[in-house]
Amino acid sequence: MFDHIAECMAHFMKEHGVYREQLPLGFTFSFPCKQEGLTRARLVQWTKGFRCSGVESQDVVQLLREAVARRGVCLTTLISRIKSRTYLDIQITVCALINDTTGCLMSCAWKSRSCYVGVIIGTGTNACYMEELDNVELVQDLPEVNEEGPSQMVVNTEWGAFGDNGELEFIRTEYDHEIDRNSINKGRQLYEKMISGMYMGELARLALVRLVKMNLIFEGQGSEQLFERGSFATKYISEIEDDKPGEYHNCMQVLEELALDATEEDCASVRYVCECVSRRAAYLVSAGIATLLNKMKRPKVTVAVDGSVYRFHPHFHDLMTAKISQLLKPGIKFELMLSEDGSGRGAALVAAVACRIALQQAEQQSSASS
Repeated sequence: MFDHIAECMAHFMKEHGVYREQLPLGFTFSFPCKQEGLTRARLVQWTKGFRCSGVESQDVVQLLREAVARRGVCLTTLISRIKSRTYLDIQITVCALINDTTGCLMSCAWKSRSCYVGVIIGTGTNACYMEELDNVELVQDLPEVNEEGPSQMVVNTEWGAFGDNGELEFIRTEYDHEIDRNSINKGRQLYEKMISGMYMGELARLALVRLVKMNLIFEGQGSEQLFERGSFATKYISEIEDDKPGEYHNCMQVLEELALDATEEDCASVRYVCECVSRRAAYLVSAGIATLLNKMKRPKVTVAVDGSVYRFHPHFHDLMTAKISQLLKPGIKFELMLSEDGSGRGAALVAAVACRIALQQAEQQSSASS
């Protein structure tokens, strides 16, 4: 996997004419990690349906460095055989590893000084927020933490794992339990499985299959496609809910793709199921955001949001805005801001800051020794 990432970077650098330059890199890695430093992080576990052997518990930055080094060794060996000059492949210095939520936050923070929260609602879901350093017990003994350093830090909540200890059992349905049973990470990431794009379509499909078996839609006649796991894509939910009230053009098209003969009454039922799945997901993620905002107690906060569900669902933003407003304590105002290329731009911003700080520290050490 990391060899593939290195290859993609090589193609990108060649296309943009920076193939032989020594470049700093911000590395966005969107999986739970134990962060041991700005450029040290060990993968805790794969999520969102990913599975790649030999990576869990390993330092993912080191794995990337080794993949980059292998490209140089291979090319140097090859070229030496044809008696050409020594040639190094891409030259990369990893300056920072961040989670995609941090990238999301950073990509908006440079536009809005009040941006203190980053949220991803896409294939998976997660959030990060700015916390006072005095409140982060895990870092109090680290040598990097001192009186001259920053007073705040970004905390990656990994909230997708909320509910793994039973906190959400009172609202989980039979469909949630079936989703979990059929997943590759059974019993884990339960909050994520109720919210994210990887599971919303399947939740809707399971509910529709139940209605068919109860003879409540499609005259009790389903189709092979409908009964096939994963056949009802989450994008169908967005398309169906994008129809104007009382119109079912998109819904009819989706059902035709699933080989279902539907009446308008059937379409109304299908749309209702999709709305229920969407509304619950929006309300659950809103509860998480409101909890963070209430904890932070800042009077005005911009919340950076990215991810395919938030970006493409026609009503998700409005559902979230209304529910967060209901759950906030008096005196707290917020704004949801769409993050543009958080994983890329956000990582670049963090890398730029890390490089600047490293340069300043090097200059200070040089001045002190001279």
